[in-house]
Amino acid sequence: MNATEPPADAASPLAGSVAEPSDSIPSLTGAPGHAVSRTLVIVVAVVAALALLLSVLLWQKLSAIQGQLARQSADSGARAVEASGMAKQALDLARETAARQAVADERLSEVTLQRTQLEDLMQSLSRTRDDNLVVDLDSAVRLAQQQAQLTGSVAPLLAALKTADQRVTRAAQPRLAPVQRAIEHDIDRVTAARVADTPGLLDKLDELVRLVDELPVLNAAMSPAAARGAAPKTPAATPAWWQRALEVLHIEARSLLRVSRIEQPEAMLLSPEQSFFLRENLKLKLLNARLGLLARQIDSARSDLAAASLALNKYFDPAARKTQVVAGLLQQVQGQMKTVELPRVDDTLAALATAAAGR
Repeated sequence: MNATEPPADAASPLAGSVAEPSDSIPSLTGAPGHAVSRTLVIVVAVVAALALLLSVLLWQKLSAIQGQLARQSADSGARAVEASGMAKQALDLARETAARQAVADERLSEVTLQRTQLEDLMQSLSRTRDDNLVVDLDSAVRLAQQQAQLTGSVAPLLAALKTADQRVTRAAQPRLAPVQRAIEHDIDRVTAARVADTPGLLDKLDELVRLVDELPVLNAAMSPAAARGAAPKTPAATPAWWQRALEVLHIEARSLLRVSRIEQPEAMLLSPEQSFFLRENLKLKLLNARLGLLARQIDSARSDLAAASLALNKYFDPAARKTQVVAGLLQQVQGQMKTVELPRVDDTLAALATAAAGR
C-alpha cells in the first residue's frame, strides 16, 4: 500500500502548478465585473429616478385632479344651494300667483254676472219697436183664439190674423218675414175651414127642447074626439034616426078597439107618469148637449144627441108630424156638430215665438 502512494516531491510540483492559475484568475476577471456592477447600479438609479419622477408627476396630476374635483364639488354644492333657494322662491311665487289668479277669477265671475244682469236690464229697458210688435201680435192672436173657442166662430181669429198681417207689412222688417208667411198660411187655412154656426146650433137645440112636450108617445090611444074627426062626413041631408044610431055605434066601436103593429114592446107599456119622466129625460139629454157645445166638449155633446135620437125613435110615434119634425131637426144638429172643431193657428204662434227668442 505504501508503494502506491505518490511521493511527496512529485505531488508538490503538481500542487504548485495548479495553484498558480487560481491565484492569477482575480487579476484577469476583477476589472470587468466591477464595470458591470457599476453599470447596473447606474441603470437601477436611473430607473429609480425615472420612477420617482413619474411618481411625483402622477402625484401632482392627482393633486390637481383632486383639487379640481374639490372645486367642482364646492361649485356644485353652491349651485345646489342656489337652485334650492330659487326653487323655494319659485314655489312661493307660484303660490302667490295661484292666490292672485283665484282672486282674479272670482272678480271676473262677479264682473261677468254683473255684466249679464246689466245686459238683461238694458235689454228689458231698451226693447225695440219690433220686439213690442211681436209681443203685441202674440197676445192678440192668443186672445182671438180663445174668443173663437168660446163663441164657436172663426170671425175673431180671422180678424186678428188680418190685423197682424197688416201690422207686419207696415213694419217692413226682414226678420219678420217668416212671421208674415205663417200668418198668410193660417189665414188661408182658417178661411177654407168649414165651421158650424154655434149660435144657430144653440137655437135649434132650444127649439128641440120646446118641441119635446108636443111629441106623441107611441102607446097613446086615439081620443074619441079624434076618432070622430076621422069619421067620414055625413051627407048634407038629415039622416034617419037609425042611421045616426049606427054612426054613433061605429064611432064608439072604433074608439074602443084599435089594431096596430108593436115594434117596441117596452114603449107600449109606459104609464102616463113614465111618459112625463121620459119627456123630461129627453129634455135633459138635449140640454146636456147644449152645455157640451158651449163648453167645447164636442164628444160629450155628440153622445147626448145620439142618446136623444135613440129615445125619440124608440118611445115616440114615428108617424106623427111633430115626431118627424123633431127627428129631422135632430139630424141637422148632428150633421152640423161634425164641423164644430175650430182650426188652430199653431204656425203663427210658433213663428212669433221664434221671432221673440231671436231678438
